Order: sequence, then C-alpha cells, then structure tokens
Amino acid sequence: MANPGYGKRSAPDQLRRDKNDFTHLPPREAAIAAYIDRLPEGADISVKTLAKTLPYGQCALRTALNRLQNAGHLRRGRERLDSEGTGPRWITRSWFSRTARDDGWWASFARGDAPEPSPKPTRTRAHTLLAALGRKTPALSLSAADCAALAPLLTDWFARGASDDHILRALTDGLPTPIHHPAALLRRRLTDKLPPEPVHIPHRRMLECANCGLLGRPEALPGGMCRACRGEHRRQPDSPLPAPAVQAHARQIRAAMSARRRGQAPVT
Repeated sequence: MANPGYGKRSAPDQLRRDKNDFTHLPPREAAIAAYIDRLPEGADISVKTLAKTLPYGQCALRTALNRLQNAGHLRRGRERLDSEGTGPRWITRSWFSRTARDDGWWASFARGDAPEPSPKPTRTRAHTLLAALGRKTPALSLSAADCAALAPLLTDWFARGASDDHILRALTDGLPTPIHHPAALLRRRLTDKLPPEPVHIPHRRMLECANCGLLGRPEALPGGMCRACRGEHRRQPDSPLPAPAVQAHARQIRAAMSARRRGQAPVT
C-alpha cells in the first residue's frame, strides 16, 4: 500500500468486471492491467513497487503503463485537496479505469464533471434521515406517512451537495416552542432553506505527461502525453544548401584566408 492518501484511485462509473475487459491490449499490458484492476484503493502502483511483484523489469513496466495510459485506462496527475486552516494543497494521484476512456472523458473528469462515487439521492436515504429527527428532537417526531410525503423535498438538497449533518442542522436549529405541526414546520424549512445551486469551482485535478511529467490541461495531453513527447513539435531539420551556394561560401572563405595572410581586408 502507498502512504495514506496516495496510491491507486479508481475512476467512477466503470462497467462491471468482465473477462474481456483487456482483450484489446497486448498480452503483457493486459496482464498488468488485470493485476492493477484487482488491487485495492490506495495500493502503490508505482513502477518500482510493481517490479517487486510482477515478472517484469522497471523499463518494461514503464512502457506498459504508458501504453495503458494511451489506451485510456490510466492517468497520472495531481489533485487539489481543500482543508480548513491549511488551505488547498496538491497531491500526486494515479487514476485507473477498467473501462477504457477517451481523452474527452478524462478531460471532463479532470474538471470535476465526472461524478465521484457517492450516496445517491434516493427516497430511502431521505426517509431514514427524516425518521431520525424524532430520536434527536422528540418534538419533530414524524409518522411514516409524513416521512414519505416530505422525502421528495430532500432530492434537491442532496443534488446541491448538502450532507446529512447540514440538513439536520437546518431542520433543528432555532426551533419555536411549542411545535404544533412538525410536518408542516419541516416542509416550510425544507422549502425556504434550500441551499443555492453549486457555483463553478476551479479544476480539482491536473494531468501530467506520462513521459516527461509535464503538467497541463487534459486537452493538451492526448493519450496522456504532451505533444512534444508525441513528436508533434519536433524541429524539422534544415534543408541542405544547393551545390552552387556551398561552392560560393567556400570561395568566400578561401578569399578571406588569403587576404588575412597578405594583411589585406577581406573582400565581401
């Protein structure tokens, strides 16, 4: 396992595991991909660590991981973690996807558009939360029918990122005394205190070139490699000079050398 907070991270929304998941890859890459796929979250998938377990050298593993990246199964980069007090910090990440993804999908994932695995805003979750109110605040005890009627109002709260604790505080802070109709009070609070739509936030993730480690926007790293490493920006060699030009340069050089020996200024 890698240090806490690092190591393998599984991409969201993958298809169920199947025996044909990696048949499109060469045998070596398919074997390595299948091995990584079965590792737990947080496992160290660096070249050095894999070389200690798999029957391949570091050079072969580095090549294989680059091919997995080019095939859409792997991306390496950095992710921003926000914490109170210390502010944001960037940590190294390696994301693996059993389901091959194209560059567009990885770009959306880097922007934070691809949803992370999280509790879905289901009726069961909402019903459970509402039923728990009575245990914390007896004056807000609800019947099963009340919970069923109010549960749909929680859908927008979940969709806007509200946690269970956030919702509980919104429903229980500053309650009037006495409470005659708890269901009516909660309906009003669920409507009036609905949090705003999430605002746009900066990219949470940055991807890096598998070859040189250059950080960049996902669209600048097609196949997980920068364009320079893909050979798209290599300088073209200069065209050779035609023979007459070469001969003219040679004559000028000889004339300059002769003039210098005679102590004369060279003729240009």
